[in-house]
Amino acid sequence: MFTAPWVCRSCARSLKRANISQFTRRASTAAPGSLSPVLYERARKITAEHDQLDAQLAASFDAKVAKRAGEIARVATAFKELEKAKASLEELEGLLKSDDAELRELAKDDLESTTAELASLSQNLSVALTPKHPFADMPCLLEIRPGPGGVEGRFFADSVFRMYRDYCANKGFRTRVVKYEVLDGEGIKGNDGELPLQEAVLEVQDEGSYQLFRAEAGMHRVQRVPATETKGRTHTSAVAVWVLPSFPETGSPEMENDFNNPESDFYVDPAEVKTETMRARGAGGQHVNKTESAIRLTHLPTGTTVSMQDSRSQSQNRVSAWRILRSRIAQQRREEREELARSLRSSVLANSQITRGDKIRTYNYGQDRCTDHRSGLTVSNLPNVLIGGEVLDKVIASAQAWLAERDIRALEADEEAAVAAEQKK
Repeated sequence: MFTAPWVCRSCARSLKRANISQFTRRASTAAPGSLSPVLYERARKITAEHDQLDAQLAASFDAKVAKRAGEIARVATAFKELEKAKASLEELEGLLKSDDAELRELAKDDLESTTAELASLSQNLSVALTPKHPFADMPCLLEIRPGPGGVEGRFFADSVFRMYRDYCANKGFRTRVVKYEVLDGEGIKGNDGELPLQEAVLEVQDEGSYQLFRAEAGMHRVQRVPATETKGRTHTSAVAVWVLPSFPETGSPEMENDFNNPESDFYVDPAEVKTETMRARGAGGQHVNKTESAIRLTHLPTGTTVSMQDSRSQSQNRVSAWRILRSRIAQQRREEREELARSLRSSVLANSQITRGDKIRTYNYGQDRCTDHRSGLTVSNLPNVLIGGEVLDKVIASAQAWLAERDIRALEADEEAAVAAEQKK
């Protein structure tokens, strides 16, 4: 990079090729200057802390110091890259005032890419500063239930279940159908052979799947002409999707401790759970209505209920029901903490919150489109979305980007509130 107000033309060409271009980034979705002052100051302090820890480790190794240094290394690296890009931009802006026309032209050529790079690095630093979700690295459970819309809502619930199942298969994720219940005795099917689904639970067993699917929770709306519609009218139905963290059935001792640790989100006191056995319903052979293999668990403090009858084994149904109950309780506790934190933030942030009662996505069959109402993305080729194809991948990615931006705004609000509280002291 240029370090003086004047250099010869041949040196300038060499420096342009060797140095200025090294900062170019190809991906940028943030606007320049998107990093707020409070986040910049937080990043500066964390970087200073990281430098001090590095100096301590150079003198003598300490496990706790090394752990902390590793935790904040990502922020420190992102901050230093941002500072380097800012220095490059300042030098380019200085060269635009040079008396040498060729130098001005060289600086102008690199100004746009360096500005875009600065925006990208600001976004990267914002993401690095955002606290990691406590369930981010865990497998997840996708719970799918029909909402308003009668039997058509049940048909679309089956479509959503198939969509996520096929998406996971296309991405190579390991899945297991924990629960799949359809309406008894109807004998009817939807436009694409869907069954009238009552409830389905799909476990995505890969680590980190909770973070991938976290933004899929909410109300999914469908607009289409039902198979039973004789006058060609479009009906609107909805499906509710929950995304819950999931523990593997056979976990490490640390996971078992989470089950038994009263401080853990996953801890459920067995004394607070009412267990009922009953006979299974629906198709299934001789065991139906003859053996009490079905299990229903009710968490008395919250009223959370889980019913399970997918297996002919009562013990297996009991294990599955407990896994789902723990996951639901953990998610509720997490949401309660988030709600408390939101109440302390500014109203502008609260206005952007999406609750389960709000539609997050619309699948319009007549217009062959899918719209995510949070990210604002609209895509065509709805059949590809419903088979879990690359178009659905784009929609899910846009929702993840929206969620990341929301988390950044939440962090900014928290930091501003902390600064304001400190100034009042």
